[in-house]
Amino acid sequence: MTIQNIVMPQLGESVTEGKIERWLVQVGDKVNKYDPLAEVTTDKVSAEIPSSFAGVITELIANEGETLPVGAVVCAIEVEGSELPPAPAEKSSNVSSAILNAGSQKKEEEKPAAKKEDKPERTERKPGRFSPAVLSMANEHDVDLSQITGTGVGNRITRKDVEAYIAAGKPTNQDISNDEQPTAFAEQKQESSPQTSAQSATQTSAPAPQPKQDIPVAAGDIEIPVTQVRKAIAKNMLRSTHEIPHAWMMMEVDVTELVEYRDSIKEDFKKKEGFNLTYFAFFLKAVSQALKEFPIINSVWAEDKIIQKKDINLSIAVATDDALFVPVIKNVDEKSIKGIAKEIHEYAHLVRNGKLKMEHMQGGTFTVNNTGSFGSVQSMGIINHPQAAILQVESIVKRPVIVQGNMIAPRSMVNLCLSLDHRILDGMICGKFLSRVKKILENVDKQKMSVY
Repeated sequence: MTIQNIVMPQLGESVTEGKIERWLVQVGDKVNKYDPLAEVTTDKVSAEIPSSFAGVITELIANEGETLPVGAVVCAIEVEGSELPPAPAEKSSNVSSAILNAGSQKKEEEKPAAKKEDKPERTERKPGRFSPAVLSMANEHDVDLSQITGTGVGNRITRKDVEAYIAAGKPTNQDISNDEQPTAFAEQKQESSPQTSAQSATQTSAPAPQPKQDIPVAAGDIEIPVTQVRKAIAKNMLRSTHEIPHAWMMMEVDVTELVEYRDSIKEDFKKKEGFNLTYFAFFLKAVSQALKEFPIINSVWAEDKIIQKKDINLSIAVATDDALFVPVIKNVDEKSIKGIAKEIHEYAHLVRNGKLKMEHMQGGTFTVNNTGSFGSVQSMGIINHPQAAILQVESIVKRPVIVQGNMIAPRSMVNLCLSLDHRILDGMICGKFLSRVKKILENVDKQKMSVY
C-alpha cells in the first residue's frame, strides 16, 4: 500500500485554476480508477475531477469553495502496488548499482525514525502548509496565519477562516506591538538604525504586496462575491482593451424583406423542427458569406504575423443573469440557416443548464453578438482577443424611411456595429465587408435564401 496524490487537472488551454464546488467522496470511501471525486468550476466550464487510481480516500486536502491552481494537490488515495505507475527503466548496470547502494544507505539512516512511529498521523497538518488562496488573502490583508485556528480537514486554515478573522477585526501584523514580534526581529530593531533595518529587510526578503484600497461599505450595501466566470471576463476584457487598438463603424441596413420572409415561415418551421427560427441565424449566415469574400476579416493577431483562418467559426455571446459565455458554431459557411438556428438553440439550452463544455468554446475566428435581443440599437463591442473584429447586431426597429421616388414608408431597420483591431484591419476593407453583409440581408427575397 502507498499514498498517491490527486491534483487539480488542466481543464483547458488557458485555465490556470479551479474551484472545488462539491466533494463527491469522503475519507474512507473506496473508489475505482476514473471515478469522479469532486465537482470543480473554472473560469470557463464546470467539470469533474476523475480518480487516477483505484483505492481508498485517505485525505481531502482541498475544501469545498476553495480555489486552487492547476497542479495543486486536492486529495490523497491509498492504493495497492498494482495500481502504481511503472518505475522508469534502468539505463545501465552501473546506474542501477548506484541507485541500490544509495537506497540501502538511506534505509539504514531512516530505520531509527521508522521505529519511533510505525504509521504517520494523517489528520495533523504540517505548519505553514496553506493554499495559494489563503496565502494571497493573508498577504493582501497583512494577516499572521499563526494567529488563526483552522476549521478545515486536519485543522487546515481555509479562505473562510481568514475572512472570518478579518471580519472579526482581529489584529493584523501591523497592529502587533514590538513586544509581540519574534525575538530576532526585536533584537534587529534595537541594534540597527531604521535605515539599516530597511536595507536588511530588502536584502533578506521581497517586500510584501501592498493591500488593496478598502472601499467603505455603508449600511444596506450588498457585497457580491466575484465568481470565477466574472473574473475571467474581467481579465479578458482588460487584456483586449489594453492590447488592441479598437476602431468602430456602424452601417444601417433595411431588413424589411428579411422580416417578412421569416415571419411568413416561422410558425411552420417551429411545428416541423421543434425550435424557433430566429433572425440571428440569418445574420450569422450573411456574415459567413461575407467573410468568405473578405477573408482578412477572419484573422487573428500573432505578434509578428497575422494569421488568416481557413475555417469560419463564429463565436456567439450567450448570457445568463450573472455570466457571459461564448460558444462557437463551427464552419458556419457550410451550414444551412436551419442548421445554424438549431445550434443556437442547443447552445442556449446548454448554457442555461450549466452543461457548456470547454470544447464548445474553442476555435472561434470571428464574434457576432446579438445585442438587439436586449433592445439595444447602438453599441460598441470589445473584441474577443485575439480575433480581428466583433459585430454587434442591434434591435430591428420599424421607422419611417425615404424610399425610391422620395416616398416615405415604414421599414424594418437594423444597425450593424463593427469593432475592429486597427493593427490588422482598416476602415476601407471593413466598410466593404459591412456593405456586403448589408447587400445580402437587404436582398433575402430576391436571392431566395433557403432556410433548408
